[in-house]
Amino acid sequence: MAQGPGLSLRVDRLALGPGAPLFCDLRMQVAPGTILALLGPSGVGKTTLLRILSGAERRWQGEVQVGNLPAAQAPTPGYVFQDARLLPWLSAADNLRAVAPDLTDARIDELLCQVGLVGHKDAWPHALSGGMQRRLALARALSVNPDLLLLDEPFVSLDRSMVRDLQALFLRVFRAGNPTVIIVTHDPEDAACMADRAVVLHGRPAHVIADVTLAGRPGQRSAADIARLARDLARAGAPAAVLT
Repeated sequence: MAQGPGLSLRVDRLALGPGAPLFCDLRMQVAPGTILALLGPSGVGKTTLLRILSGAERRWQGEVQVGNLPAAQAPTPGYVFQDARLLPWLSAADNLRAVAPDLTDARIDELLCQVGLVGHKDAWPHALSGGMQRRLALARALSVNPDLLLLDEPFVSLDRSMVRDLQALFLRVFRAGNPTVIIVTHDPEDAACMADRAVVLHGRPAHVIADVTLAGRPGQRSAADIARLARDLARAGAPAAVLT
């Protein structure tokens, strides 16, 4: 099965104002096809790292490699934001075309089928529930690049029953395509459920205080396994804690 690209990130420096820089000599490698969760307190720079990987953040020094290419020469990643950010004046299908104008009707049908939105091609965003809007946001990201996905708090502000349904859906999509995925989350339970590996950031400049390969496969862990891993990751988020 094909899989997403490996990533190599080196941020020599990123300063957003006076005081200590946000990042200084931060390095990270991500193996192809990995689902990596980025955790850490608010303001530590998790979303900024996604912006660096996507090319949206330019105020930094360093290098990103996507596969064997510099990031600037690699395909644009698919991006799922904290809120769906759908264009309210466009239908579901046209929201996909807005980021991928060359999509055929058949590909749009395929994408909507992947995320469980069959029959909603002509639906307006306001007619979709919050969970359905997140599904459409995932389809939009897949339309841009199904091999490399950046997810920024994709389950924030949703109730836990909806989160569990969306997590199961996202994992089905990931298993089908084997992309490389970076998920930013504040919730250790999300990481314990979704990820192969979790990196915990802390401090300023932000540094890695834990880098954990999670036992078991995402989607196949029991509720007890997820709870145990979430507790371990929550402990790792304490400034003095380091998991090995």
